[in-house]
Amino acid sequence: MSSNNYFPEGMRFGNSENREYISSLQGLEKAMNQGKILESTAIICDRDMNLHVDLYGIEGIIEKNEALLTKDGEEIKDIAIITRVGKPVCFKVLSIDKSGERPRAYLSRRAAQLECKENFLSDLICGDIIKAKVTHLESFGAFVDIGCGIPSLLSVDSISVSRISHPSDRLSCGDIIDVVIKMIDEENKRIFVSRRELLGTWEENAALFSPGQTVAGIVRSIESYGVFVELAPNLAGLAEFRDERLGCSVTVGQSAAVYIKSIIPERMKVKLVLIDSCKGEPASPRCAPERVFIDTEKIKHIDYWKYSPDGASKVIETFFDNK
Repeated sequence: MSSNNYFPEGMRFGNSENREYISSLQGLEKAMNQGKILESTAIICDRDMNLHVDLYGIEGIIEKNEALLTKDGEEIKDIAIITRVGKPVCFKVLSIDKSGERPRAYLSRRAAQLECKENFLSDLICGDIIKAKVTHLESFGAFVDIGCGIPSLLSVDSISVSRISHPSDRLSCGDIIDVVIKMIDEENKRIFVSRRELLGTWEENAALFSPGQTVAGIVRSIESYGVFVELAPNLAGLAEFRDERLGCSVTVGQSAAVYIKSIIPERMKVKLVLIDSCKGEPASPRCAPERVFIDTEKIKHIDYWKYSPDGASKVIETFFDNK
């Protein structure tokens, strides 16, 4: 995988080099001549669907047809432009008009995205690990920016092994996360990503706990035979009730104190006893803190991931197929 200089939007904003380029006419001219990708905040969308970008006193314009990279013949939807207002946008400087009282820089977000696609995304293969920014949450998954505002889908079942009812149980808009390329749809020019392969195997997560401990977890499911409590994003256990009356006060999404009775690798089971619940209060993320078990600063690709321990009756694994 080639080195990634094509960051999700928002990650260049505090960069001193970026600030130097966008804060003066000379800097913008230099960036134009060098073909630099810059970033600043879209402050207005006018009636013609042009974005006005904050360039420290210089008027920056991203015209509608330069706001987004689309498939051939696909029309840019107004909502895709309007929703950029108040947010960072990346761009390349196309031209600078000095004829008026105030210089005007014409910018292109589409050109920045095209360069990102051709120089970075086109080289990605399944199993590559990259940075992404969470931009939007739906019941079926999270949309993430994988470079210069280009979207990818992180489906809800790919967020973690522990089941969640909605991506907001785990993620928030604006989060910068590591993801692994799960599938590349060449026909529709779409990339799908996953995260659960970075959050540890069953054994790695189970090693953080010991029988006899009482720990905090998050209630994820309530069944007639017990309560599934998440101890970590890739580890959940089944809790029985210490007191049957306690079951009446338990709700999905709240935190709970559980006693660990036993940990059984061959069955991938963690047996728990529900000791106490937090009376319907939403759980703190600290109850089941997220931990990435791969050093993503050094490891940029994986070919295979096996969640289940050797000898387990059920095998959970991922092959990153690039055929």
